[in-house]
Amino acid sequence: MQSPERLLDETALFLHRLITELPDDKQRMLERLHRSNEALRDRKILIVDDDARNIFALTSLLENQDMEVISSTNGRGAIEIIQSTPDLSIVLMDIMMPEMDGYETIREIRKMPQFRTLPILALTARAMKGDREKCLDAGASDYIAKPVNTDQLLSLMRVWLFR
Repeated sequence: MQSPERLLDETALFLHRLITELPDDKQRMLERLHRSNEALRDRKILIVDDDARNIFALTSLLENQDMEVISSTNGRGAIEIIQSTPDLSIVLMDIMMPEMDGYETIREIRKMPQFRTLPILALTARAMKGDREKCLDAGASDYIAKPVNTDQLLSLMRVWLFR
């Protein structure tokens, strides 16, 4: 889903353009997207990461957005949580995990028809050429590199939950 809002937001973030220099209609579009914490509020999110420090940092950030955070330190646990949590809104999936990596976990989740449209954002520390494509090919909805830019992450989540 590459909405005009998403593309504009990404462009503004990556090019560090001053929003005040954008035309009024584009400023309003971005303002609506950034103001829409309603898209995040009271949503249930699953964080899957084998590093407790990452889970802690992301949990703090997301609880400040009034989200309910669930976490798992491995792929198998993530699949069990997803299957037993009907009101789950979005998943943040670390790619580099022992035993069952994020790619395999996402592929397993996508095999279940009821989770084909569940937003899954892949997080990877390697950020090598081709990683984004590999994540999307595995079934991730989107991709973000670590260390996570919190504004970019929240923006991405708003776009995927703004439905």
